[in-house]
Amino acid sequence: MAAPLPPRTDDWWRDAVIYQVYPRSFADGDGDGTGDLAGVRARLSHLAELGVDAVWFTPWYLSPLVDGGYDVADYRTIDPAFGTLAEAEKLIAEARELGIRTIVDIVPNHVSDQHPWFRAALAAGPGSPERELFHFRPGRGTNGELPPNDWPSQFSGATWTRVPDGEWYLHLFTPEQPDLNWDHPAVRREHEEILRFWFERGVAGVRIDSAALLTKDPGLRDFVEGVDPHPYIDQDEIHDIYRSWRAIADEYGGVFVGEVWLPDAERFARYLRPDELHTAFNFSFLTCPWDAGCLRRAIDATLAEHAPVGAPATWVLCNHDVTRTVTRYGRADTGFDFATKRFGTPTDLQLGTRRARAAALLTLALPGSVYLYQGEELGLPEADIPLDRIQDPMHFRSGGTDPGRDGCRVPLPWEAEARWYGFGAGDEPWLPQPDDWAPYAVDRQAAAPDSMLALYKEALRQRRSGAGFGDGPLTWLPVGEDVLAFARPQGLLCVVNLSDVPAVLPEHERLLLASGPLDAEGRLPADTAVWLRARSSDLAT
Repeated sequence: MAAPLPPRTDDWWRDAVIYQVYPRSFADGDGDGTGDLAGVRARLSHLAELGVDAVWFTPWYLSPLVDGGYDVADYRTIDPAFGTLAEAEKLIAEARELGIRTIVDIVPNHVSDQHPWFRAALAAGPGSPERELFHFRPGRGTNGELPPNDWPSQFSGATWTRVPDGEWYLHLFTPEQPDLNWDHPAVRREHEEILRFWFERGVAGVRIDSAALLTKDPGLRDFVEGVDPHPYIDQDEIHDIYRSWRAIADEYGGVFVGEVWLPDAERFARYLRPDELHTAFNFSFLTCPWDAGCLRRAIDATLAEHAPVGAPATWVLCNHDVTRTVTRYGRADTGFDFATKRFGTPTDLQLGTRRARAAALLTLALPGSVYLYQGEELGLPEADIPLDRIQDPMHFRSGGTDPGRDGCRVPLPWEAEARWYGFGAGDEPWLPQPDDWAPYAVDRQAAAPDSMLALYKEALRQRRSGAGFGDGPLTWLPVGEDVLAFARPQGLLCVVNLSDVPAVLPEHERLLLASGPLDAEGRLPADTAVWLRARSSDLAT
């Protein structure tokens, strides 16, 4: 294994490449069919060789796993399916020795219905202090038979569930995920202690799930489409919470990344003020179709909304909730929208793979940080999960119309000829792996110089050691229609051809990296990207 690059000591998060690990599906160390921390520790060399700066773990805490771990029962205990707290501490330390920082996931909007607080609230009854930690309310109607309000769910279905004593409790997600009352000082105090708990164990940062949902309208007023402010999204009071969190992070040199879905650029930027969050996910780019005009507008808008507060942009093509890039880019509709996901959507995987390779170079050349979801470096497609194996609550709460998110969460293939593709040596994986995934396995791609894995390794090597990458300015270049071309510092050029015909490359000194071969005339084929180094004479002018 190549020696890891030394860890960075500056504001590393401003242009880091951060790898997202979904623990259930990364690697199974104990053979029970579920990925775990032992599996991650055994495969850390893959991440070191890939060249990432940090690893973000989706929730690994004690959980009934109703929503993939985003229903947390205890933040200070690792779920036994994944390992122990001692193993987590070893993993954090071992990754750090390889120059890889650790980011953990916090889910502050809600907890599991198995959390001790919620179980105590159910037992205590109406009007009790225990229920004040949540949003319990009497119902409307003659006998309280109607929910307290009409708020829409973040998943399909209802947002209120009635308990036997007649009261209702709020859950913006599933009934097993009751929302916390962030007006209560005990809720705020508990989460501040949770942050300290993990920072003291060596984590470098925290990803905040559903970061704009914590505070609610005090009267829980009804939702009216188009009427601001929204009763539970982006309430002004939420910023006091993040200012208190930032003070804690600054004590430890930690960073935050928020999951903030907001269409308003000005309100989005408020979360990134110097005394709040360090970064936030960029969903406009993630959901953007494979279209030059749309992508350029998304890039320009992202950079513009971050500029006033001096925060770096983040770029991501896929995550554990979103259709995999190879599949999405191979469809007629190359954008992403939860509301339009359906079974049986036709996909051209060859086309999607070509576009995903180009998108990788585009993303890694943009200013700011990049998040890479596990398996993207292998070019994994979305898997079709048999109906009787689907586990995602989004599928069931949609009445079966939404295929859910399991297709992007299938356990990784490590060894082409091994049982379960080397994911584990024992039981069948918790989600079935497709029968045709051998070509995607890490060991097979590691031996192929033109593989997706080889492309990512070289791209990350150049990004970390080459000039012009990461944080800094971007200048668009005048090129043909449906071609994106921009210059970065020190003569770095990126050109992406989204048209149907070959494109002529701008003048350059040398070709650094290409997502696919140029044509016989040295032109850039359709759905292909390159990194170039400008001529010295051009730099002088």
